Amino acid sequence: MLAEKSIKAAAALAVLLACALPLRSAPADPSRARVEQLVAAIRRADYEGDRPSLKRLFGELASFDGDPELGSRVDYWRGFALWRRALNGFNESPFPSDLGSDLDLAVTLFDAAVRKDVSFVDAKVGEVSCLMSLVFLNQKDAARMQAYLARAIPLVKEAQAQAPDNPRLLWVVGANQWYRATNGLGGSTQTALDTYERGLAAIKNQKPGDPLEPSWGEPELLMNLAWSHLHATPPDPVGAQKFADSALSLVPNWHYVRDILIPQIREARARQQVQPAP
Repeated sequence: MLAEKSIKAAAALAVLLACALPLRSAPADPSRARVEQLVAAIRRADYEGDRPSLKRLFGELASFDGDPELGSRVDYWRGFALWRRALNGFNESPFPSDLGSDLDLAVTLFDAAVRKDVSFVDAKVGEVSCLMSLVFLNQKDAARMQAYLARAIPLVKEAQAQAPDNPRLLWVVGANQWYRATNGLGGSTQTALDTYERGLAAIKNQKPGDPLEPSWGEPELLMNLAWSHLHATPPDPVGAQKFADSALSLVPNWHYVRDILIPQIREARARQQVQPAP
């Protein structure tokens, strides 16, 4: 009897000791960890306007393209790196000669991401933006413009049907609405501003999640609102300053907003102050 009690006591003690020991977490996936690092670096290089780093990081991500679980997201972020390399290039004068090739390859990568994951709306958003930029670059070639538009329009409709309140989709749609309104193609600039505001409202409900899932958008929407108020008729540099400051508070290292847009806003405010009263 004593021996039996001793065995039971020892067994109970073993259970208690086991419960007291810290649980070992499953080993992290080194591939995912590295991809997350590269994605964070791409986001940083985009904001810093670092086009050489965006090209390098695009190449470094290539080794993970065949990953069965990460493949669609790797395609997206490789496309994103080239997309933002091109967008940053639009801030240079003259435009770099590689904008078109970057955008064309980004389109291919975004399309590959969609083929791997048909529900991946953000890949469609990136593809549409690149196609519209290619339309802008090929204004003297009507046939190419129409070819790019023929691909972009159905993608926009698909994305709007899938996720009408996606903030990044609204960012792209708002930019297109502004362009159409200011080029006599229909609509109004107020429609674009309303779309950006709708995107800001939507992103407030967006919770942080998987770092490989696109969650950007709030700073970009604020930046577009700043730019649009600056270029409104009449210009509203005071409103532009408010939105630009808000964007910069979220991304203090944003080269375009800090070094290009805000100085332009300050110049516009100075011009308004010296204009004679009517």
